[in-house]
Amino acid sequence: MTQSENEKTSVEQVGENLFNFAMDREDIKLFIENLADEANCKPAAVEYELQLLKIIATGWSLSFFLENSSQRDQIAENFWKLIHGFSADLSETTGLMTGHDLNYFQIVKSRLDEYVDILADQPEATEPAAVIGPAFAGFCGDADDIYTIMVGSRMFIITVARVKDYLESIVFA
Repeated sequence: MTQSENEKTSVEQVGENLFNFAMDREDIKLFIENLADEANCKPAAVEYELQLLKIIATGWSLSFFLENSSQRDQIAENFWKLIHGFSADLSETTGLMTGHDLNYFQIVKSRLDEYVDILADQPEATEPAAVIGPAFAGFCGDADDIYTIMVGSRMFIITVARVKDYLESIVFA
């Protein structure tokens, strides 16, 4: 998700690149493979929540790091439109397989709102990852599970750093 110095990128491409990054599961697989055996949370729950957290952290990061950019709204709209389309496809497929209605985009939105509320409730926290980690572990089933807290914190930190690096590398077309 980097760009060469002479390459220019459209705002649509930036949104698509961020979407592809948010949906990439390679880092999630590594986190699950390296989840300590002592972790109290089920690996399936951790994997599910890691995907949600990566999507949310990517969207949050692009809004945060492009706060003063004229392209922010267009990039964010494109990113979330792609997330919405993916969510609709996933919801439809899941519904067909299970016979139950599912709205994955609403799940993403609800989880985003929960993380924002948790951060807002702890304004004294200077490092968001210190708040995100325990919240993540709670969503996985055990807010006190240090191994799951660390996984959530690392996912948040790595995602934010990678999005920041990417956004700093962009020369808009």
